[in-house]
Amino acid sequence: MAIPNFVKLMHPLLRLMSDGEEHFRRDVVEKLAKHFNLTDDERKELLPSGQTVFDNRVGWTRIHLIKAGLLAAPRRGVMCITPLGKQILSENPATIDFSFLERFPGFVEFRTSSRSKKTTVSETPPAETEQTPEEALVTAYQSLRDSLADDLLGHVRKCGPTFFENLVIELLVKMGYGGSRQDASKHLGRGGDGGVDGIINEDRLGLDVVYIQAKRWEKNISSPEIRDFVGALEGKRAMKGVFITTSSYTKEALKYVSQLSTKKVVLIDGVQLASLMIDFDIGVSTVSSYDIKRIDSDYFEED
Repeated sequence: MAIPNFVKLMHPLLRLMSDGEEHFRRDVVEKLAKHFNLTDDERKELLPSGQTVFDNRVGWTRIHLIKAGLLAAPRRGVMCITPLGKQILSENPATIDFSFLERFPGFVEFRTSSRSKKTTVSETPPAETEQTPEEALVTAYQSLRDSLADDLLGHVRKCGPTFFENLVIELLVKMGYGGSRQDASKHLGRGGDGGVDGIINEDRLGLDVVYIQAKRWEKNISSPEIRDFVGALEGKRAMKGVFITTSSYTKEALKYVSQLSTKKVVLIDGVQLASLMIDFDIGVSTVSSYDIKRIDSDYFEED
């Protein structure tokens, strides 16, 4: 099954605490993972911060139940149920969610306080999304990135042949190919179809070379174009090639490349091209950035 959102973890987590004992957070995470029959891949799924998605969700479930007064944290990494939590379980609620927790003043104060803070990302996620704050940030970031990539690709498709040639050269150099920009430009020459064709060093020492072809096309690249490219590699006795396009590739073209045995050919479509341009700061600039920080537990260790 899919990883449950942190709201769906509230009821199972409180029931897990029903024995009244103190539980280490790491043990709780493992027991909940077994309860939901999560696979190894689901347990290992990571957020950009490096924390696992499931651990992050359990953490936010714990915070909300503590704020509501149903759980307590007697010491670091440990949690236990409170008398109020036991009372709620005795009522045998069908589920526990935001609406249910609104009956507890501590939770209401927590929600009200966080909503009043004038921050870009609120301390607690809105009820309708049921995402943790970090997940909401990732979603917002990906949405902004996707929109930027679409806009960026549109600009690339409108640029002239010389500009496109310089763009490809600059991207390849920033990715570590060709040594300096001057070295790369010596190897790349403008093609007659408005694309870029040539050979560029794979590394700064020039130990190997890569044949490059780029097409600023609207139509999809089919297998005949890729076969011609592989033929050009053969003519140059090259073993590696990169084909870049502002459009995309047909299934036949992708299948043909996957079946090559003696040559390594990488296909970069328009979506990937835009993504690489964003990653290597080609045609884009940073407007703002945010650091996500956590408590440094080692700092608070006492001798």
